[in-house]
Amino acid sequence: MSGAKQIPKGNKVRYAVVAAGWISQAAFMPGVLQTSNSEMTVVITSDPEKGEKLAKEYNLTSYSYDDFPRALKEGLFDALYIATPNWKHKEYTVPALEAGYHVLLEKPMEDTLEDCQAIIEAQKKSGAKLMIAYRLHFEPGTVDLINRVRQGALGDPRFFNASFCQLLKETNHRAKNGFSAGPVPDIGTYCINAARNIFGLEPIEVFAHGFKAPGVNMNFHDTVSVTLKFPGERIATFVISYTAMGINRFDIVGTEGDIHCNPAFMFGKGESIEYTSTIKGEKKTHTFPSTDQFAGETEYFSKCVLDGVDPEPDGDEGIRDIRVIIAIKNALETGQPQKLEPLESRRHPVPEQVYKISYGKEVKNEDMINADTPAKGM
Repeated sequence: MSGAKQIPKGNKVRYAVVAAGWISQAAFMPGVLQTSNSEMTVVITSDPEKGEKLAKEYNLTSYSYDDFPRALKEGLFDALYIATPNWKHKEYTVPALEAGYHVLLEKPMEDTLEDCQAIIEAQKKSGAKLMIAYRLHFEPGTVDLINRVRQGALGDPRFFNASFCQLLKETNHRAKNGFSAGPVPDIGTYCINAARNIFGLEPIEVFAHGFKAPGVNMNFHDTVSVTLKFPGERIATFVISYTAMGINRFDIVGTEGDIHCNPAFMFGKGESIEYTSTIKGEKKTHTFPSTDQFAGETEYFSKCVLDGVDPEPDGDEGIRDIRVIIAIKNALETGQPQKLEPLESRRHPVPEQVYKISYGKEVKNEDMINADTPAKGM
Protein backbone atom coordinates (compact mmCIF):
# COMPACT_ATOMS: atom_id res chain seq x y z
CA MET A 1 0.00 0.00 0.00
CA SER A 2 3.07 2.29 0.31
CA GLY A 3 2.77 5.39 -1.85
CA ALA A 4 -0.86 4.71 -2.76
CA LYS A 5 -3.98 6.42 -1.49
CA GLN A 6 -6.18 4.50 0.91
CA ILE A 7 -9.54 4.39 -0.89
CA PRO A 8 -12.59 3.90 1.37
CA LYS A 9 -14.52 0.82 0.31
CA GLY A 10 -17.95 2.18 1.22
CA ASN A 11 -19.67 5.52 1.72
CA LYS A 12 -18.00 6.15 5.07
CA VAL A 13 -14.41 6.95 5.94
CA ARG A 14 -13.08 4.67 8.69
CA TYR A 15 -10.99 6.46 11.33
CA ALA A 16 -8.28 5.39 13.72
CA VAL A 17 -8.10 7.64 16.79
CA VAL A 18 -4.45 8.16 17.77
CA ALA A 19 -4.22 9.31 21.42
CA ALA A 20 -7.31 8.94 23.55
CA GLY A 21 -6.99 11.88 25.91
CA TRP A 22 -9.52 14.55 26.80
CA ILE A 23 -9.97 16.09 23.35
CA SER A 24 -10.53 12.68 21.73
CA GLN A 25 -12.91 11.32 24.36
CA ALA A 26 -14.88 14.50 25.07
CA ALA A 27 -15.08 15.94 21.57
CA PHE A 28 -13.86 13.97 18.56
CA MET A 29 -15.22 10.50 19.30
CA PRO A 30 -18.78 11.60 20.16
CA GLY A 31 -18.61 14.03 17.23
CA VAL A 32 -17.93 11.24 14.73
CA LEU A 33 -21.17 9.57 15.83
CA GLN A 34 -23.07 12.63 14.55
CA THR A 35 -21.64 12.50 11.03
CA SER A 36 -23.18 10.83 7.98
CA ASN A 37 -19.95 9.82 6.26
CA SER A 38 -17.52 8.82 9.02
CA GLU A 39 -17.05 6.03 11.52
CA MET A 40 -14.39 4.87 13.97
CA THR A 41 -12.84 1.42 13.77
CA VAL A 42 -9.55 1.71 15.71
CA VAL A 43 -8.14 3.39 18.81
CA ILE A 44 -4.39 3.68 19.40
CA THR A 45 -3.24 4.55 22.92
CA SER A 46 -0.44 3.94 25.43
CA ASP A 47 -2.99 3.04 28.13
CA PRO A 48 -4.22 -0.60 27.91
CA GLU A 49 -7.20 0.05 30.21
CA LYS A 50 -8.24 3.07 28.16
CA GLY A 51 -7.86 1.14 24.93
CA GLU A 52 -9.87 -1.84 26.19
CA LYS A 53 -12.76 0.22 27.56
CA LEU A 54 -13.02 2.57 24.57
CA ALA A 55 -12.83 -0.39 22.19
CA LYS A 56 -15.76 -1.98 24.00
CA GLU A 57 -17.78 1.26 24.16
CA TYR A 58 -17.34 2.19 20.48
CA ASN A 59 -16.83 -1.30 18.98
CA LEU A 60 -13.21 -0.64 18.01
CA THR A 61 -9.98 -2.57 17.64
CA SER A 62 -7.36 -1.34 20.09
CA TYR A 63 -3.63 -1.03 19.42
CA SER A 64 -0.79 0.26 21.57
CA TYR A 65 1.62 2.92 20.31
CA ASP A 66 4.24 0.17 19.98
CA ASP A 67 1.86 -1.63 17.61
CA PHE A 68 1.44 1.41 15.37
CA PRO A 69 3.44 -0.09 12.46
CA ARG A 70 1.29 -3.25 12.69
CA ALA A 71 -1.89 -1.15 12.68
CA LEU A 72 -0.76 0.53 9.46
CA LYS A 73 -0.11 -2.84 7.85
CA GLU A 74 -3.39 -4.41 8.94
CA GLY A 75 -5.39 -1.56 7.39
CA LEU A 76 -8.56 -1.53 9.48
CA PHE A 77 -9.02 2.19 8.77
CA ASP A 78 -8.80 4.70 5.92
CA ALA A 79 -7.78 7.81 7.88
CA LEU A 80 -6.32 8.78 11.22
CA TYR A 81 -7.29 11.49 13.68
CA ILE A 82 -4.02 12.32 15.45
CA ALA A 83 -4.28 14.14 18.78
CA THR A 84 -0.94 13.43 20.44
CA PRO A 85 1.05 16.33 21.95
CA ASN A 86 2.06 18.49 18.99
CA TRP A 87 5.77 17.63 19.27
CA LYS A 88 4.81 14.00 18.54
CA HIS A 89 2.68 14.74 15.46
CA LYS A 90 5.42 13.98 12.93
CA GLU A 91 6.15 10.63 14.62
CA TYR A 92 2.73 9.29 13.66
CA THR A 93 1.67 11.50 10.76
CA VAL A 94 4.61 10.91 8.43
CA PRO A 95 4.46 7.07 8.51
CA ALA A 96 0.68 7.20 8.08
CA LEU A 97 0.84 9.52 5.08
CA GLU A 98 3.71 7.55 3.54
CA ALA A 99 1.56 4.43 3.84
CA GLY A 100 -1.21 6.19 1.94
CA TYR A 101 -3.55 6.95 4.83
CA HIS A 102 -5.39 10.25 5.08
CA VAL A 103 -4.71 12.32 8.20
CA LEU A 104 -6.83 14.76 10.20
CA LEU A 105 -4.14 16.32 12.38
CA GLU A 106 -4.84 18.34 15.50
CA LYS A 107 -3.41 21.84 15.68
CA PRO A 108 -0.86 23.21 16.07
CA MET A 109 0.67 21.28 13.21
CA GLU A 110 4.01 20.42 14.89
CA ASP A 111 6.77 21.91 17.01
CA THR A 112 9.24 23.04 14.34
CA LEU A 113 9.16 24.24 10.75
CA GLU A 114 11.36 21.31 9.76
CA ASP A 115 8.89 18.77 11.15
CA CYS A 116 5.97 20.58 9.50
CA GLN A 117 7.80 20.46 6.19
CA ALA A 118 8.47 16.73 6.62
CA ILE A 119 4.73 16.18 7.09
CA ILE A 120 3.93 18.23 3.97
CA GLU A 121 6.51 16.34 1.90
CA ALA A 122 5.08 12.99 3.04
CA GLN A 123 1.61 14.14 1.97
CA LYS A 124 2.84 15.28 -1.42
CA LYS A 125 4.70 12.02 -1.97
CA SER A 126 1.71 9.75 -1.34
CA GLY A 127 -1.13 12.02 -2.46
CA ALA A 128 -3.13 11.15 0.65
CA LYS A 129 -5.27 13.95 2.11
CA LEU A 130 -3.94 16.01 5.02
CA MET A 131 -6.07 18.47 6.97
CA ILE A 132 -5.14 20.46 10.05
CA ALA A 133 -8.07 20.35 12.49
CA TYR A 134 -9.10 24.01 12.51
CA ARG A 135 -12.64 23.22 13.67
CA LEU A 136 -13.70 26.88 13.51
CA HIS A 137 -13.20 26.86 9.73
CA PHE A 138 -16.49 24.92 9.57
CA GLU A 139 -18.38 26.79 12.30
CA PRO A 140 -21.19 29.07 11.04
CA GLY A 141 -20.54 32.20 13.14
CA THR A 142 -16.79 32.21 12.55
CA VAL A 143 -17.04 31.72 8.79
CA ASP A 144 -19.78 34.35 8.52
CA LEU A 145 -17.65 36.89 10.42
CA ILE A 146 -14.52 36.23 8.34
CA ASN A 147 -16.37 36.59 5.06
CA ARG A 148 -18.30 39.66 6.20
CA VAL A 149 -15.05 41.50 7.04
CA ARG A 150 -13.27 40.34 3.89
CA GLN A 151 -16.18 41.55 1.78
CA GLY A 152 -15.69 45.05 3.17
CA ALA A 153 -18.37 45.34 5.87
CA LEU A 154 -15.99 47.28 8.15
CA GLY A 155 -14.34 49.26 5.39
CA ASP A 156 -10.59 48.83 5.76
CA PRO A 157 -9.93 46.58 8.81
CA ARG A 158 -7.22 48.30 10.85
CA PHE A 159 -6.67 46.34 14.08
CA PHE A 160 -7.54 43.10 15.82
CA ASN A 161 -7.40 42.48 19.56
CA ALA A 162 -8.07 39.19 21.35
CA SER A 163 -7.97 37.61 24.82
CA PHE A 164 -7.96 33.87 25.38
CA CYS A 165 -7.33 32.53 28.88
CA GLN A 166 -7.73 29.31 30.85
CA LEU A 167 -7.00 28.41 34.48
CA LEU A 168 -4.84 25.40 33.64
CA LYS A 169 -4.63 22.60 36.17
CA GLU A 170 -1.00 22.24 37.25
CA THR A 171 -1.43 18.45 37.09
CA ASN A 172 -2.11 18.62 33.35
CA HIS A 173 0.72 17.64 30.98
CA ARG A 174 0.56 21.10 29.40
CA ALA A 175 1.95 22.53 32.65
CA LYS A 176 5.10 20.41 32.53
CA ASN A 177 6.56 20.50 29.03
CA GLY A 178 7.91 24.00 28.49
CA PHE A 179 7.04 26.41 25.70
CA SER A 180 5.88 23.62 23.38
CA ALA A 181 2.95 22.82 25.68
CA GLY A 182 2.43 26.39 26.86
CA PRO A 183 -0.28 28.89 25.97
CA VAL A 184 1.32 30.17 22.76
CA PRO A 185 1.00 26.98 20.66
CA ASP A 186 -1.99 25.69 22.60
CA ILE A 187 -4.43 28.62 22.63
CA GLY A 188 -2.42 31.31 20.85
CA THR A 189 -2.90 29.42 17.60
CA TYR A 190 -6.58 30.43 17.63
CA CYS A 191 -5.74 34.14 17.86
CA ILE A 192 -3.07 33.94 15.16
CA ASN A 193 -5.33 31.99 12.80
CA ALA A 194 -8.26 34.34 13.36
CA ALA A 195 -6.20 37.47 12.68
CA ARG A 196 -4.62 35.99 9.55
CA ASN A 197 -7.94 34.89 8.08
CA ILE A 198 -9.86 38.04 9.00
CA PHE A 199 -7.24 40.36 7.50
CA GLY A 200 -6.57 38.00 4.59
CA LEU A 201 -2.89 38.79 5.07
CA GLU A 202 0.24 37.27 6.60
CA PRO A 203 2.15 39.03 9.43
CA ILE A 204 5.53 40.54 8.64
CA GLU A 205 6.78 41.27 12.17
CA VAL A 206 6.26 39.68 15.60
CA PHE A 207 6.94 40.92 19.12
CA ALA A 208 6.04 39.38 22.49
CA HIS A 209 6.29 39.89 26.26
CA GLY A 210 6.13 36.96 28.68
CA PHE A 211 5.02 36.87 32.31
CA LYS A 212 4.94 34.31 35.14
CA ALA A 213 2.27 34.50 37.81
CA PRO A 214 3.65 34.47 41.37
CA GLY A 215 3.46 31.10 43.08
CA VAL A 216 2.62 29.15 39.93
CA ASN A 217 4.87 26.19 39.17
CA MET A 218 5.03 26.16 35.36
CA ASN A 219 8.34 26.05 33.47
CA PHE A 220 7.40 28.67 30.86
CA HIS A 221 5.70 32.05 30.54
CA ASP A 222 2.15 31.29 31.63
CA THR A 223 0.89 34.63 30.25
CA VAL A 224 2.06 36.13 26.95
CA SER A 225 1.22 39.39 25.18
CA VAL A 226 1.80 39.35 21.41
CA THR A 227 1.86 42.04 18.73
CA LEU A 228 1.71 41.13 15.05
CA LYS A 229 2.37 43.69 12.33
CA PHE A 230 0.63 43.11 9.00
CA PRO A 231 1.09 44.80 5.61
CA GLY A 232 -0.67 48.13 5.22
CA GLU A 233 0.22 49.15 8.80
CA ARG A 234 -2.42 46.81 10.21
CA ILE A 235 -1.93 45.36 13.67
CA ALA A 236 -3.12 42.37 15.69
CA THR A 237 -2.59 42.11 19.44
CA PHE A 238 -3.60 39.36 21.82
CA VAL A 239 -3.05 38.16 25.37
CA ILE A 240 -3.14 34.46 26.21
CA SER A 241 -2.84 32.96 29.66
CA TYR A 242 -2.92 29.72 31.64
CA THR A 243 -3.36 31.59 34.93
CA ALA A 244 -6.39 33.83 34.39
CA MET A 245 -10.15 33.30 34.39
CA GLY A 246 -11.41 31.57 31.27
CA ILE A 247 -12.38 34.03 28.55
CA ASN A 248 -12.25 33.86 24.74
CA ARG A 249 -13.13 36.95 22.71
CA PHE A 250 -11.86 39.40 20.12
CA ASP A 251 -12.57 42.74 18.47
CA ILE A 252 -11.88 43.79 14.91
CA VAL A 253 -12.04 47.51 14.10
CA GLY A 254 -12.14 49.08 10.65
CA THR A 255 -12.63 52.46 9.07
CA GLU A 256 -16.43 52.07 8.89
CA GLY A 257 -17.29 49.88 11.88
CA ASP A 258 -16.28 47.25 14.38
CA ILE A 259 -17.14 43.70 15.43
CA HIS A 260 -17.06 42.25 18.94
CA CYS A 261 -17.02 38.44 19.06
CA ASN A 262 -17.70 36.74 22.41
CA PRO A 263 -17.42 33.78 22.78
CA ALA A 264 -14.93 33.42 19.96
CA PHE A 265 -12.93 30.21 20.19
CA MET A 266 -14.47 27.55 22.43
CA PHE A 267 -16.78 24.61 21.81
CA GLY A 268 -19.32 22.58 23.76
CA LYS A 269 -22.97 21.64 23.92
CA GLY A 270 -25.01 24.83 24.01
CA GLU A 271 -21.95 26.92 23.09
CA SER A 272 -22.16 29.01 19.92
CA ILE A 273 -19.94 31.64 18.34
CA GLU A 274 -21.78 34.95 18.12
CA TYR A 275 -20.84 38.55 17.47
CA THR A 276 -22.10 42.12 17.53
CA SER A 277 -21.37 44.49 14.65
CA THR A 278 -21.61 48.27 14.68
CA ILE A 279 -21.38 49.60 11.13
CA LYS A 280 -21.90 53.27 10.33
CA GLY A 281 -23.70 53.65 13.65
CA GLU A 282 -26.05 50.68 13.18
CA LYS A 283 -25.66 48.00 15.84
CA LYS A 284 -26.69 44.41 15.13
CA THR A 285 -26.29 41.12 16.97
CA HIS A 286 -25.50 38.05 14.86
CA THR A 287 -26.46 34.72 16.44
CA PHE A 288 -25.92 31.21 15.15
CA PRO A 289 -26.96 27.70 16.21
CA SER A 290 -24.82 25.66 18.56
CA THR A 291 -23.11 23.09 16.37
CA ASP A 292 -20.84 20.13 17.03
CA GLN A 293 -17.63 21.61 15.65
CA PHE A 294 -15.79 18.28 15.69
CA ALA A 295 -18.59 16.59 13.78
CA GLY A 296 -18.49 19.43 11.24
CA GLU A 297 -14.76 19.26 10.61
CA THR A 298 -14.88 15.46 10.33
CA GLU A 299 -17.86 15.51 7.94
CA TYR A 300 -15.97 18.02 5.78
CA PHE A 301 -12.70 16.08 5.77
CA SER A 302 -14.41 12.78 5.02
CA LYS A 303 -16.23 14.43 2.12
CA CYS A 304 -12.87 15.64 0.78
CA VAL A 305 -11.51 12.10 1.04
CA LEU A 306 -14.55 10.53 -0.63
CA ASP A 307 -14.72 13.16 -3.39
CA GLY A 308 -10.96 13.38 -3.96
CA VAL A 309 -10.89 17.10 -3.10
CA ASP A 310 -8.04 18.87 -1.30
CA PRO A 311 -9.19 20.31 2.07
CA GLU A 312 -8.97 24.04 2.77
CA PRO A 313 -6.99 24.07 6.05
CA ASP A 314 -4.12 21.98 4.69
CA GLY A 315 -0.46 21.70 5.64
CA ASP A 316 0.29 25.12 4.20
CA GLU A 317 -2.32 26.69 6.49
CA GLY A 318 -0.79 24.86 9.44
CA ILE A 319 2.81 25.85 8.77
CA ARG A 320 1.84 29.53 8.39
CA ASP A 321 0.69 29.57 12.01
CA ILE A 322 3.75 27.62 13.17
CA ARG A 323 6.18 30.15 11.73
CA VAL A 324 4.43 32.85 13.79
CA ILE A 325 4.56 30.68 16.92
CA ILE A 326 8.30 30.14 16.44
CA ALA A 327 8.80 33.88 15.93
CA ILE A 328 6.96 34.51 19.22
CA LYS A 329 9.27 32.05 20.96
CA ASN A 330 12.33 33.80 19.52
CA ALA A 331 10.96 37.21 20.53
CA LEU A 332 10.45 35.98 24.10
CA GLU A 333 14.00 34.61 24.22
CA THR A 334 15.74 37.62 22.67
CA GLY A 335 13.52 40.53 23.66
CA GLN A 336 13.67 41.68 20.03
CA PRO A 337 11.05 41.99 17.27
CA GLN A 338 11.20 39.17 14.73
CA LYS A 339 10.86 39.84 11.00
CA LEU A 340 8.89 37.38 8.88
CA GLU A 341 9.23 36.77 5.16
CA PRO A 342 6.26 38.29 3.29
CA LEU A 343 3.86 35.67 1.94
CA GLU A 344 0.98 35.88 -0.49
CA SER A 345 -2.49 35.37 0.98
CA ARG A 346 -4.16 31.99 0.58
CA ARG A 347 -7.71 30.70 0.36
CA HIS A 348 -9.85 31.11 3.45
CA PRO A 349 -12.93 29.42 4.97
CA VAL A 350 -16.04 29.95 2.84
CA PRO A 351 -19.76 29.43 3.57
CA GLU A 352 -19.85 26.26 1.46
CA GLN A 353 -17.73 24.44 4.05
CA VAL A 354 -19.97 25.27 7.02
CA TYR A 355 -21.72 22.35 8.73
CA LYS A 356 -24.58 22.76 11.21
CA ILE A 357 -24.56 19.40 12.96
CA SER A 358 -26.28 19.10 16.32
CA TYR A 359 -24.59 17.67 19.39
CA GLY A 360 -25.46 14.13 20.36
CA LYS A 361 -23.76 12.17 23.10
CA GLU A 362 -22.28 14.37 25.82
CA VAL A 363 -19.20 12.97 27.56
CA LYS A 364 -18.78 14.55 30.97
CA ASN A 365 -15.51 14.69 32.86
CA GLU A 366 -16.56 11.90 35.21
CA ASP A 367 -17.40 9.68 32.23
CA MET A 368 -13.94 9.80 30.66
CA ILE A 369 -11.50 6.92 30.99
CA ASN A 370 -8.18 7.91 32.56
CA ALA A 371 -8.47 11.43 31.15
CA ASP A 372 -9.30 14.83 32.59
CA THR A 373 -10.18 18.32 31.40
CA PRO A 374 -7.06 20.52 31.15
CA ALA A 375 -8.50 23.63 32.79
CA LYS A 376 -10.52 24.41 35.89
CA GLY A 377 -14.19 25.05 35.24
CA MET A 378 -14.30 23.16 31.91
